[in-house]
Amino acid sequence: MAKIAQREILHKNLLSGREYVGVQAINGPLVMVEKTHPVGADELVECLDRQGNLRLGKVLDSSEDAVVIQMFEQTDGLNLPDTRVRFMGKPLTLPVSKEMLGRVFNGLGKPIDGGPQPAGEDYLNVNGLPINPVSRKYPRDFIQTGISLIDGMNTLIRGQKLPIFSMNGLAHNELAAQIARQAKIRGNTEDKGEFCVVFAAMGVKYDVAQFFVRSFEESGVLNNVALFLSLADDPSIERTVTPRCALTLAEHLAYTCGMHVLVIMTDMSNYCESLREISTLRNEIPSRKGYPGYMYSDLAELYERAGILNNAPGSITQLPILTMPNDDITHPIADLTGYITEGQIVFDRGLNSQNYYPPIQALASLSRLMKDGIGEGMTREDHPHLASQLFASYSYVKEIRNLAGVIGEEEMSELDRKYLEFGNSFEKEFVNQGMQENRSIEETLDLGWKLLRILPKEELTRVFVEELDKYYG
Repeated sequence: MAKIAQREILHKNLLSGREYVGVQAINGPLVMVEKTHPVGADELVECLDRQGNLRLGKVLDSSEDAVVIQMFEQTDGLNLPDTRVRFMGKPLTLPVSKEMLGRVFNGLGKPIDGGPQPAGEDYLNVNGLPINPVSRKYPRDFIQTGISLIDGMNTLIRGQKLPIFSMNGLAHNELAAQIARQAKIRGNTEDKGEFCVVFAAMGVKYDVAQFFVRSFEESGVLNNVALFLSLADDPSIERTVTPRCALTLAEHLAYTCGMHVLVIMTDMSNYCESLREISTLRNEIPSRKGYPGYMYSDLAELYERAGILNNAPGSITQLPILTMPNDDITHPIADLTGYITEGQIVFDRGLNSQNYYPPIQALASLSRLMKDGIGEGMTREDHPHLASQLFASYSYVKEIRNLAGVIGEEEMSELDRKYLEFGNSFEKEFVNQGMQENRSIEETLDLGWKLLRILPKEELTRVFVEELDKYYG
C-alpha cells in the first residue's frame, strides 16, 4: 500500500506543471481546456499569452472531458491557439508574515505601496482550513469601538462577526475607518495579545482607497493595519479572492502570532455581484434576483473563519460592511448575511438626512452576543440594564412620534412631551458624534444616564433600584 501511495504522489508531481498549448474557449474571465490530466477543484493555474505574460487563475469546474478555469485577471490578449496553460497541482497560496502589517496590497496579495514583497514565514491556502466546531471557544470579551451606539447598545465582542448594513451614499466608509483607528479590547481577557486590523476593500473607487490609506497614515495606526485593495477598475473576479487573502493573513496573525485581529471587509455587495457574474457566464440556474443558489454557503465560507480556538492564541473578529441594493434589508445579500452572522448594525437614511453621524438605527440594530460580553468585570455592572432601558424608552418615542403626527404635539400629555424631548436628545447626543470622537465605555454609559434623567424615575422600569440610586441621582 505504501508503494502504491508513493507512486501516486510521484505521478501527481510529474503531472503538476505540465503545459497545455491551446484552449477551446474564452468567455470573459472563463477559459476552457479539453483533454487534460485529472485536476482538482480550486487548483492554481498559470496561463501565458503569446508574449509570455503570466496570468493566474483557478480550476472552477472539471470533468473527464474539459476543465473550466476562472482567471483572476483580464483575459485580453489571450487567444485560442497560442495560450499556454499549466496546472500547478496545488491551491492558490499566500506568503504570510507579521511584516505585512503596515503594508498595502492588491486583491491578490501583491504589494502596491512601492515596497518589496514581504518575506513569507509560511505559505497558506487562501481557502482556509475547516475548523472543528468543538474546538471553538465562546466569545465573551468586549471590544471598544469608541462609537456610543455600538458600544452601549450593540456591543462588539471579540470573536464575533457583526455586519454593518449600509445604503448607497451613506458614511459607512468613514465609520469603518473610525472603528479601525479606535478599536481596542476591553474586558477581563486572559489573552493579552497585540491588537491589529486587516482591511479588505472590494470594488471601491480609487479616491475611496486613498481615503482609507490617508486616514490610517494621519492617525498613526497604519503600522498596525494591513490593507488589501481591489479597486473598481480591477477585474471583478479578483474580488472573490480579496477577502480570502485578507482572512488568510488574519488567521496567521491570530493563530500563529497570537494577535487579536479585527477584519473589516467592504463592500460585500460588490463581492456578491462578482459571484453573480461568474454564475451567469457559467449558465447556471439563478436563484433570487439572479444570484447563484450557492451564495449562502459561499458567504458562510468567509464569515465562519471568524472566532476563537481553544488550542490557539489570538482571535479573529469580523466587521463586514455591505450596501443594501435599493435600501432593501430583505435583499438576498443582506438576508443571507443576517442568517450567518451574529447580529447587524443597520444604517438609516432619515438620520443621515438630518446630518447625524453615524446614522445608525438603534431599534433595527442587534448584537446577539452582547449579553455575554458586558456587565460587571467586563464593562460596568449597570450596562445590561441601562442598554435595555434606553432601547425600551426610545422604542416608545417612535410610537409617540406617530401619535404626534396625527393629533399634534400640543395635544399630548406632559409625560409624552418628555419622551419626545428624550428622543430628540438621544439622537443628537447619543447617536450623533464626531468622526474623530473616541468615547470610552464609561463616557457612553454616563451619557446614557444623563439622557434618562429627562424622564421621571418611575418610568425607568428596566434598571435596578440600586442603579437608580447610584447613577440617576
